[in-house]
Amino acid sequence: MVANTDNDTIVAISTPIGEGGISIIRISGDDAIKVAKKIYHGKDLAKVHTNTINYGHIIDPDTNEEVDEVMVSVMRAPHTYTCEDVVEINCHGGLLATNRILQLVLSYGARMAEPGEFTKRAFLNGRLDLSQSEAVMDLIRAKTDKSMKVALNQLDGNLSHLIRHLRKDILDVLAQVEVNIDYPEYDAVEEMTTKMLKEKAIDIRQRIESLLKTAKQGKVLREGLATAIIGRPNVGKSSLLNSLLHEDKAIVTNVAGTTRDVIEEYVNVDGVPLKLIDTAGIRDTNDTVEKIGVDRSKKALNAADLVLLLIDNSAPLTDEDRELLAATKDKQRIVILNKTDLPDKVDRNELKQLVGQDHLIETSIVNNEGMSQLGQTISHMFFDQGIENSQNNVMVTNARHIGLLHQADDALGDVLKGIKDGMPVDLVQIDMTRCWDLLGEITGDSYQDELLDQLFSQFCLGK
Repeated sequence: MVANTDNDTIVAISTPIGEGGISIIRISGDDAIKVAKKIYHGKDLAKVHTNTINYGHIIDPDTNEEVDEVMVSVMRAPHTYTCEDVVEINCHGGLLATNRILQLVLSYGARMAEPGEFTKRAFLNGRLDLSQSEAVMDLIRAKTDKSMKVALNQLDGNLSHLIRHLRKDILDVLAQVEVNIDYPEYDAVEEMTTKMLKEKAIDIRQRIESLLKTAKQGKVLREGLATAIIGRPNVGKSSLLNSLLHEDKAIVTNVAGTTRDVIEEYVNVDGVPLKLIDTAGIRDTNDTVEKIGVDRSKKALNAADLVLLLIDNSAPLTDEDRELLAATKDKQRIVILNKTDLPDKVDRNELKQLVGQDHLIETSIVNNEGMSQLGQTISHMFFDQGIENSQNNVMVTNARHIGLLHQADDALGDVLKGIKDGMPVDLVQIDMTRCWDLLGEITGDSYQDELLDQLFSQFCLGK
């Protein structure tokens, strides 16, 4: 691991900006304690024990004015998040006190941290590898208990351990190939080397493909399912959104065309994070504003990972219903027959024929009937045995990791093709080495500076 050569002492606010109980200003670097001492009145921070929190006040040295009453944590290198000296000033929450303390720290020797720079230093100083660093952001952004557990699993290094084990197996076989190449006079050696390469390539490829099988579920947990709630006007789309959110987010009336725009909200449904998109009712209309909403609804439908298509049980099927059923037949969808508390008007046989093999659920959203079945159905659609019964200890959730694993899989495919085509062993091993390099990019054992800049720029300030 490359050590951090940037000796600047950095600072940032690590808590959300705004009113709150406390705010935390984090300082990291060789001069973190020295800088904090200049504005802190209390115990001598240079003499306090590491991993202690100390009561005192922040004082403006220029005016001797008391800025805030604080608790200051002192953590000494190397046993800190960044492997550097770290000081965290816990002050009262609110914009004024927090920003005044930040400005004082900046005035007395620190510079403003870049987004993700604390975690970047943790990586450069060897505390975290690259996949663990990315898991930090996944943990912050987790939207369900399951997605949080997956992020924690990756932060604990379980994915890193698996990848490094794969790389070690590749390195072992490459070393053996090199030894065998040194003895070309023995024909049996080349035959044995080729056989060994083939067996190892097949074994590692199976393990990579097994890992890639988790990618679809992992991506769902990390990013959520883009879920479009569609149907003709007044079938209960906004009521469904409100029911899933457990709050009155969307306006619900008996007037058709109330929803004029797309409403997006995240919700946890049986452990599956959904990005719910409540759309305007799709129908032909001469209303200019409503027409714009309908056009946006159609775009949301095309981009959706999951479609919740509502049908009104209290009215016969319309041509608009049939068009929507036809338009979504190739999408992952659940058809919801709503308003079952009202007299049946829908021809069940026709509806079942139009739905085909897709899921059909009957609900009365106003009476909260059928909602638990809806949640269970969504969970089982994307997690074979339901999300809570998923046995995968390691899931690939990151698009960058997924792409690198696919490239590594392709490299192993080239190894096997080269062996089948009778290529010389020293050429075949080039593709095996490429697989080793690609796996190293996941953990950061091999990386480019541009990659680090791009990755950590996505982090929030103070992390």
